Amino acid sequence: MFELCDAVLCAPGPVTSLPELSLAGVHQRGWGSTYAALADGRMDVDRLRMALAVLELPRGSDGQIRLAVDVTPWPRPDAECSPQRAHAHRPCRCDGVRQTIPGWPYSIVAVLESGRSSWTAPLDAVRLVPGDDATEVTADQIREVWARLRAAGQWREDDPPLLVVTDAGYDVIRLAFLLRDLPVRLLARIRSDRVFYAPAQVYAGTGRPDRHGPAMKLDDPTTWPAPAQAVTSVHERYGQVAVTAWGRYHPKLQRRAGWARHPGRLPIVEGTLIHVRVDRLPGDRAPKPMWLWHSHPHMADLDVLRLFQVFLPRFDLEHTFRFLKQTLGWTRPRLRHPDQADRWTWLIRGRLHPTAPGPRPGHRPTPTMGGAAATRPVDSRPGPPRVSPHPTEDRPSRQSTETLPPRPRPSERHPQQQPAPRYAVGKQSKVDTPNPNKKTEAP
Repeated sequence: MFELCDAVLCAPGPVTSLPELSLAGVHQRGWGSTYAALADGRMDVDRLRMALAVLELPRGSDGQIRLAVDVTPWPRPDAECSPQRAHAHRPCRCDGVRQTIPGWPYSIVAVLESGRSSWTAPLDAVRLVPGDDATEVTADQIREVWARLRAAGQWREDDPPLLVVTDAGYDVIRLAFLLRDLPVRLLARIRSDRVFYAPAQVYAGTGRPDRHGPAMKLDDPTTWPAPAQAVTSVHERYGQVAVTAWGRYHPKLQRRAGWARHPGRLPIVEGTLIHVRVDRLPGDRAPKPMWLWHSHPHMADLDVLRLFQVFLPRFDLEHTFRFLKQTLGWTRPRLRHPDQADRWTWLIRGRLHPTAPGPRPGHRPTPTMGGAAATRPVDSRPGPPRVSPHPTEDRPSRQSTETLPPRPRPSERHPQQQPAPRYAVGKQSKVDTPNPNKKTEAP
């Protein structure tokens, strides 16, 4: 495992396969040991997570730690013998129709830089298993990251709340409800066709009290009230930027998906709506309005222009995914079992930080030119240096009069020789939405 970790850093170029890593000078074993290390190796993931939490993390000008969370797939479309595969989001650039691919989706939590750098510091990686609720898994992941940052002294009681930035693929309303007991604020992009409601008006004393106020349709400007805050600025990439905000707006929840099994009355989760308009986009693309939702409902405490500037570095996480996959070869190995993929994921993450340790103590370095001679004999013939020459007189003759036993039938083969089982691609969540109109048979 240590030699495989060192070979990743010492590779001259992008990692293409595990057997090629075994040809590195720091890797003293054969190519089969790379797969054996991932299959039978042990790794203390909890200790590695805590080691990442005690590192110096980037902060904003106000000392706030900004986290970004997103899901990236490990594509395994043809691996029918690999269990726990799920449909992961991956838009195809060829036709734009296929939006998912079978594979192992990983939820990554990383710390965002506050300056002009696009580097991020991943703190946690969790593989989403078919049947799990992605929102609950993300909430538990953020909760554990916050607990480790607090235990490491990165966050104290007088520090600003953690800011978690997500994209439109998350159920940010339910995520904010699950994290309501933590000093965590959420900032997420939402679809432009949603409907939000203002707080309910004062009860008149007759009839049933209203839970929702006037509706605000994001795609219908005629339903927008006067903004409570409006700010304009000039951005070097986007030109004129206009940001408007409305406080204490909430959606009308329905008993479906994650809210299907919610006990009692559905809650009202209020937040701040932020509308962003720009003059231009990179690549001469037509600008479209962007809507953001912040989990803090009191808009007077927020700087909406700063929130827009904080949301932009969220796309730096895409560069981190590209670096992990294309340069470090995160998704290149064709592994069968997801546990092997988890070990390889944390091995790659452990070597991503610039302060990661070098070769393990006691490691025998490879002799360089002008240094000490190698202890093993050097084969002067061309070809791989690990292939030892075999005497020709010890080779068995091709002509043999021995009769080989017949090949066993499939039913008589050893269990290890049986074909590997096939697994169907599962779904992300198995929450059944109750249908009140469905008729049930009488017992």
